[in-house]
Amino acid sequence: MAELKEARVPDIGGYDDVPVIEVLVKPGDVVAKDQGLVTLESDKATMEVPAPFAGTIKEVKAKLGDSLSEGSLVALIEPAGEVAAPRAEPEAPAKEKAASETGAKVAPVEVPAQPDRLAADSIAEVESGAPVPALAPVAEPGDPSSRPPLRFEADAVLPGKVPYASPAVRLLARELGVDLAQVAGTQRGGRIGKDDVQKYVKAALSGGVAGGTSSPTGSGGGLNLIPWPKVDFAKFGEIEARPLSRIQKISGANLARNWAMIPHVTQHDDADITELEALRVALNEENAKAIAAGKVGKLTMLAFLIKASVAALKKYPNFNASLDGDNLVLKKYCNIGFAADTPNGLVVPVLRDADQKGVLEIAKEMGELAALARDGKLKPEQMQGGCFTISSLGGIGGTAFTPIINAPEVAILGVSKSETKPVWNGEKFKPRLVLPLSLSYDHRVIDGAAAARFTDYLAKLLGDMRRAML
Repeated sequence: MAELKEARVPDIGGYDDVPVIEVLVKPGDVVAKDQGLVTLESDKATMEVPAPFAGTIKEVKAKLGDSLSEGSLVALIEPAGEVAAPRAEPEAPAKEKAASETGAKVAPVEVPAQPDRLAADSIAEVESGAPVPALAPVAEPGDPSSRPPLRFEADAVLPGKVPYASPAVRLLARELGVDLAQVAGTQRGGRIGKDDVQKYVKAALSGGVAGGTSSPTGSGGGLNLIPWPKVDFAKFGEIEARPLSRIQKISGANLARNWAMIPHVTQHDDADITELEALRVALNEENAKAIAAGKVGKLTMLAFLIKASVAALKKYPNFNASLDGDNLVLKKYCNIGFAADTPNGLVVPVLRDADQKGVLEIAKEMGELAALARDGKLKPEQMQGGCFTISSLGGIGGTAFTPIINAPEVAILGVSKSETKPVWNGEKFKPRLVLPLSLSYDHRVIDGAAAARFTDYLAKLLGDMRRAML
């Protein structure tokens, strides 16, 4: 039998402790290279862990409900077409070999204990998020017996103000604006896990955490909300309890945090897209064969909206920024997120470097990302790094709405259904196709005048896309 090789979780975009929601193979299965072994579900997408090579599954190490990270062992595979080589015995060290041949015994060397260094190393490992091994017993001088193993306790080793948490949990806490010093760790040794952070945020949003007011980089707790009402709905009639999907749970907590912590204001405006819609239809007719062959994407109004938004962001750079404490981080790149409605909930794929792409290229890439979103196959990196988000309900309906800002961005554009209306041109009313725009912005960064200028400029761009070249 060939030597067994390990299949481990590859790079999954920095996510840790991602639950296994489906095991796709069992011992004895023959798999091809890149065939899925297990399915993981992260905060906003599902992904399969592929087999790194073809072969036969000998043992599945991951089971349903396990939490895996990059490098976690998934399965042992016997590679296809490999023959096991004879395993050579490790050669004994020269001194040991010589001692064995001569019958001499090598006396053990006693190493003095270094408790201070051990404690310092433990602190460094804990602060870096690395697993902390149990401290080995240290022999007392002159005493043949050794001390019992020391149980690790975070409170005894760590400085008072250093929370015991992994780098991944620290990153999550920073993204949610949580002060880890206020979070109680429920894992072994008082370690803080992701569940502890999420429970803290939920408690804060429901008024269960005491403290001060919120801040851009503060804990987000202490909102002093009254408790959520508890109602026995069954006493009023028949009910059905349906659990939320993982995406709904995560996105719901994010939306509640963003709405509570960001002072939203929404600016409404209308764009005359009569000529732009005619251009869109004409271009789709001209490129019908290329669209059918998949060489270019079918043009939608959203592709033009992305292109126009890029031009508006360049003219008004404060909209392409993020708050970082007392600093405003202005971004020199332009990645546009767009809300995609999927069977599992709302996700936001990110179109990278939109300022370097034409409308046809934007349409093609946007279609590919939307298809991945519907299939639940978006990778974590395909939903990261956004500068500005567009939420379009034009295909459904409505006249206006207030989209919630996708932190740490400072603005989001909502688009409703276009409608033909009579518009006064100075002499008479003429029928024009009008697109409603709703821009929500963070009032800490953007004032009302800047928002009005932004939407006015965006409307002019959509009315005449030649302005985007200026």
